[in-house]
Amino acid sequence: MLLLKMGEYVIHHGAVGIARSLGRLGIPVYAIVEDRYTPLAMCRHLAGTFVNPSTDTNGVLSCLTAIAETIKRPTILLPTDDNAAVFIAEHSKDLADRFLFPRLRPELPRQLADKMSLYSLCRQLGIPFPDFVYPTSIDDVHKFLERVTFPVVVKAAEHSRSVNNRYSSLIARNPDELIAICGPPESFRRSKIVLQEYIPGEDWVFHGYRNPETDSLLGFTGRKVRSYPPFAGPTTLGVSIPNEQLSKQAEVMLREIGYAGVMDLDWRHDERDGRYKLVDFNPRVGANFRMFENSEGVDVVRALHLDLTGRPLRQSAMVEGRTFTVELYDLVASLAYLRRGGSTSRAWRKSLTGPRELAWWSWDDPLPFFAMGARLLLRVAGRTARRNGGKVLLHVRRANRILDFGARSKKA
Repeated sequence: MLLLKMGEYVIHHGAVGIARSLGRLGIPVYAIVEDRYTPLAMCRHLAGTFVNPSTDTNGVLSCLTAIAETIKRPTILLPTDDNAAVFIAEHSKDLADRFLFPRLRPELPRQLADKMSLYSLCRQLGIPFPDFVYPTSIDDVHKFLERVTFPVVVKAAEHSRSVNNRYSSLIARNPDELIAICGPPESFRRSKIVLQEYIPGEDWVFHGYRNPETDSLLGFTGRKVRSYPPFAGPTTLGVSIPNEQLSKQAEVMLREIGYAGVMDLDWRHDERDGRYKLVDFNPRVGANFRMFENSEGVDVVRALHLDLTGRPLRQSAMVEGRTFTVELYDLVASLAYLRRGGSTSRAWRKSLTGPRELAWWSWDDPLPFFAMGARLLLRVAGRTARRNGGKVLLHVRRANRILDFGARSKKA
């Protein structure tokens, strides 16, 4: 199996989880990485790495061709981000001779990854979704706020973008926070964001694998307990919980759109009307897929491998109560939840008990954890240096103005 990523990120526990899940079964896993010292590259369960900084179409196709010639055997190609999922689908004809992957309509992953087209699709299929607006003016914002109340969720409209160049989504609790996130009113004319109503209720997820050509289907449901950024971002603590109603709703949607492959769907249970509303559809493996296994030890990545190598995917019950924690991010998230009243100290202590799988730490594979820690420290140091550099530059400019004023005064 070859892991393909095209987004600009180095710290990604999902890719490490894939390498460990398959590598421990003796399945060769290769990965495209930014350099030899990323957390993924340090994973002992990888069979090999290929360094490729290019993200343009021709560069990626050339890289994949070279990798296929190096591996010299049928290889499953698995995307670990939305950009890669879109790329594989839209270039499936170029890749089909060298790689194995589930076939689906070329335009579907892009349609699912982008919020505007996803919600339009939901409207066509009758799938509940949040109220939203794609603001191009401040008037659009005012009209939207007439229908909903704060807090408001701010999301990147396109799968290849982020909010404030950092997050996929943030929560604005009042108008001041909304302006701080989105910028002044005139910036809405060129914004690439979606404003979405905040749905009161619980966060749920559906992870699964489907291949209509082989009539294969595996689905899991669970609850997102904590996230970062708080109340809006990716899962930092989740637990597997069977939910038949949500499973049926997700499976109907997958069948209606003809989806094939691994998927990660985010839902919100609206306590106002009792309905599950689709918030995000990630057309690739979710970073927290190791939250789920069935009684035979099969997760969505192992299901993909079984199916594409011609072996049967037997149905068995999911393991209930399996907890998954993203260590450092969950620590930060926990402090925010406690501070904002989203959790109690008793509930927090209870969430730390019981069996669990950690995103980064593993006794048989510790190097990714330390590589992740080193990368985080470098990231924090870089941001601190940029902030301090900006302050120094400001002081220099002020000093120059003072000196310039003094020089003019002496001339006068």
